[in-house]
Amino acid sequence: MAFDGCFVTGTDTGVGKTLVSAALLHTLARHHRRVVGMKPVAAGLVDHQGQALSEDVLALRTASTVRVPAALDNPVALPDAMAPHLAAARVGRTVTVADLLAAHRALRGHADVVVVEGAGGWRVPVNCDETLADLACAIGAPVVLVVGLRLGCLNHALLTADAIRADGLPLAGWVANAIDPDMPCREENIHTLCRWLSAPLLGRIAWQTTAPKADEITVDLPTAWQ
Repeated sequence: MAFDGCFVTGTDTGVGKTLVSAALLHTLARHHRRVVGMKPVAAGLVDHQGQALSEDVLALRTASTVRVPAALDNPVALPDAMAPHLAAARVGRTVTVADLLAAHRALRGHADVVVVEGAGGWRVPVNCDETLADLACAIGAPVVLVVGLRLGCLNHALLTADAIRADGLPLAGWVANAIDPDMPCREENIHTLCRWLSAPLLGRIAWQTTAPKADEITVDLPTAWQ
């Protein structure tokens, strides 16, 4: 089966999923003509040229090679930065996996490859009964895990990898993102994860005092994705 996309998740919120998703889009664009990013649920909007938009969505659109209707690449945009089911409840909206999956299926008609970025971690609820993991399973794409390198990341990464595999999805690889400049034994932690995750390390993002640029990050694509 030809590669047509992946799902990007993280060990937590704020670990660099958007940055890695955008870097993947830039890298995939060297091999595929039409690549597009999708943020099924974005919680937390900012004013952008008079419109309330997600900064994550803006970053993904910048890295994509095709432009699509907003209802497809970001079907749910919620004002408040909090768990999706809580943010949706605040505005009287119900988010369902079926609706998100329908948007993804429509989006696939516009692109050769779709990179889907989750929200928070693997099992973030979107309503009282469903999580974004349910969407990932419905899509069935391989998963890329972004590990935020800070104290506690070993446990978070291993538990997330176990959950992904328990849900029947392949962990295609992981990216190490140095989000804590003072983390002790960073290299030793990376070596531990290389041994225990049983998935390839696709890239490393060093700590930087200024925000790194997605098109300058190296991501090693699995051969089947090229």
